[in-house]
Amino acid sequence: MMPPWFGHVDDKTGTPVNATIAMLKATSIVAFFTNFRVLSNLLSISTLLIFVLVAVALLVRRYYSSGVTTKVNQGKLIACLVLIIGSSCGISAYWAKSDGFIGYVICVPLWVLGSGGLWLGVPMARQPKCWGVPLVPWLPALSIFINVFLLGSIDVHSYVRFLVWTALLLVYYGLVGLHASYDTAKEFETKSNANEGDKELNTTQEGVPSQLITML
Repeated sequence: MMPPWFGHVDDKTGTPVNATIAMLKATSIVAFFTNFRVLSNLLSISTLLIFVLVAVALLVRRYYSSGVTTKVNQGKLIACLVLIIGSSCGISAYWAKSDGFIGYVICVPLWVLGSGGLWLGVPMARQPKCWGVPLVPWLPALSIFINVFLLGSIDVHSYVRFLVWTALLLVYYGLVGLHASYDTAKEFETKSNANEGDKELNTTQEGVPSQLITML
């Protein structure tokens, strides 16, 4: 995703010096001209979003497998995930906007319905071989709720800044990173095909003398 200049590794230290210096300068400039509270909120948004995605990915990993999960169970999984995430967002929004309790009476049972629906209505497609997260789906669903609830406590201006930075990064990825990733993948594929061709050629050459000996 980054230009090759950033990937240069120093021969003496064995570290990416250019990338380290560039990152140090960039973070110093941002930290110098930005309020610490804004930076902490941006970090919190990105971290909490990652936690939510990890919890959702865990549920999908456990309850969905291509060729194993039926269409019916796939629909149940999607519906339960929508209930869990939607009810978590509803609780967070209601806590931020209202002092009543009606929203909790509606959203909490929906969260329980989504989690219980996964637990009782959708068979697991995969089981951990050595160790896995316990109390699935309740623990991942609780993680989704807690992280979404914490996301709801962050102010709107921080989300605007986060969306602006995300848009800039997506533009950069679309213009630069995507092409660099494609070129790297094609180069790796070409090298792999060349190595396989060399192996086949060596195998053929090694087999020729033995065939001649057999014929003689």
